[in-house]
Amino acid sequence: MPIRTTKSIAAPLARFERIGSMLASIVDNAAVGMLVCDMEGRLVYCNRALREMLSHGVDETGDYTILDLVHDEDVAAAPLRLQRLIRGEADDYRGECRFRHADGHPIWVMVAASVLHADIGQAPQYLIVQVTNIELQKKAEEALAHSESRWNFALESARQGVWDHDIRTDTMFYSRMWRIMRGMSPDMPVPVAHQEEWVSRLHPDDVAQVLANIGRQDRGDEDFDALEYRERKADGSYVWILSRGKPVEWDEHGNPTRTLGTDTDITRLKTIEFELAAEKERLRVTLDAIADGMISADQNGLIVLMNPAAELLTGFASTEAIGKDVRSIFTLRDGMTGDMQECPVAKCLASDQPVHLDDDMILVSRDGAERDIRCTAAPVRTPAGALTGAVLVFQDVTQSRTMQRELAHSATHDDLTDLPNRAAFERVLNGAIGSARDGGRRHCLLYIDLDRFKPVNDSAGHAAGDALLKQVAQTIRGSCRSHDVAARIGGDEFAVLLTDCPLEGGQRIADKIVRAIAALAFGWASRTYHIGASVGLTMVTSQPASPLGFMGEADAACYAAKGRGRGVAVAFGDL
Repeated sequence: MPIRTTKSIAAPLARFERIGSMLASIVDNAAVGMLVCDMEGRLVYCNRALREMLSHGVDETGDYTILDLVHDEDVAAAPLRLQRLIRGEADDYRGECRFRHADGHPIWVMVAASVLHADIGQAPQYLIVQVTNIELQKKAEEALAHSESRWNFALESARQGVWDHDIRTDTMFYSRMWRIMRGMSPDMPVPVAHQEEWVSRLHPDDVAQVLANIGRQDRGDEDFDALEYRERKADGSYVWILSRGKPVEWDEHGNPTRTLGTDTDITRLKTIEFELAAEKERLRVTLDAIADGMISADQNGLIVLMNPAAELLTGFASTEAIGKDVRSIFTLRDGMTGDMQECPVAKCLASDQPVHLDDDMILVSRDGAERDIRCTAAPVRTPAGALTGAVLVFQDVTQSRTMQRELAHSATHDDLTDLPNRAAFERVLNGAIGSARDGGRRHCLLYIDLDRFKPVNDSAGHAAGDALLKQVAQTIRGSCRSHDVAARIGGDEFAVLLTDCPLEGGQRIADKIVRAIAALAFGWASRTYHIGASVGLTMVTSQPASPLGFMGEADAACYAAKGRGRGVAVAFGDL
């Protein structure tokens, strides 16, 4: 039914005169809205409070109905309720709906309607309707519901469960999220012996410290921050809990009677914390163990950290170097010209870019000793990108460069792959064996044998086989460090000497070579070929681990790799 906003909502007052002038005066001045309509819904009277509530005037038209007062969104349901009264199916009705204000906006009202009989025993003639404005109440309910929803959503989004302990009755309330984070049903009842049941789920290693501090939480001990503990979930796994709480009510003697708090699932944070601690320890051990020197400097170029290798190569102890300008500790000159070189850390900090020095750089140590080195200085930045310092990593490559110079003059390279041949590699290996025997150094030897190479050579021809060997040689060379020596020692056999490399590092490089060769897609005469590699590795130390010698050990490990299905790297010590 369309809303007629221009019409009056009251019929002529004359129709209501028989009610009595005094009663009419009382009703008309009542603070609650009142209206009377006939059994067809036509209004015969409305009091002043209703007219003011809806901002309607009064005229004599008399054809305004009660449905004209109802807002559009509620008008569909209104006839059903009125018809029940009209048909005598009900004597009264009470409910909430929205009336239409004169300007069109809805107003929430409480409606109480009842049937009025003019004379006893006769059919009903009128409906008396009391209308109470509940707009403020509705807004308050909406605001309260919104506030509760917002806080519940915030707590659940933060995975925070709420608990409420009534100390006087020893009863406990747990929120929905409190149960969910423990893998429980959201509607699981709280047991009477709630604390005993809760303690039974604590990790055995945490029970003592929890029981020792739970009382401090109940007392609101200002020196006590929070409880951290592990609790067993319904599936048997453990969740890390951060529990914060304090008293919120006290008795007349100042004793706490109620404690309220939140539990937060910090399992992920704890996992990260443990991982970071382990990573920090691994980093410390690694820095102490690696042969490469490492110096860390702040944004002003002042040293903040040096590892033992850096102490050995520079001649400065970290205790006296920390806090000094890195340029006074790390002195370089050009190996070809003899000119002093700018400190790579200073260049890195000035340019905010990595600095690499690979060729003919000489490090002059504190005692004047000179070493061929390779070094890289890289900037260190905050997550926001601000420069906070630089890290310098440098290697003593004196022996490697000597070997490389000797190889360059001996012309003992493989013509096909441009790698050192077997004779040259054996000289390099003998030098490495001498440094291990006399200097206590440790190197890693790799023996590489290609898998599925012969079918390529047989089916596609020697030219294809030669081209593939060139790709393999480049792949092996690219997988190694720049100062390592890779050689072709047979038809499809290669060897690599990783100088000053521990077994773990050798295993990583060997695995890298296996993956890189397996990833090759060699195309020839419209066909694509895939090969693999089996790698054996052994450590070059003061003495071989077996009578086979170092090459024999690496070869035996390679044979074992083929026996394990090919395409893997196996260390001799794992045989």
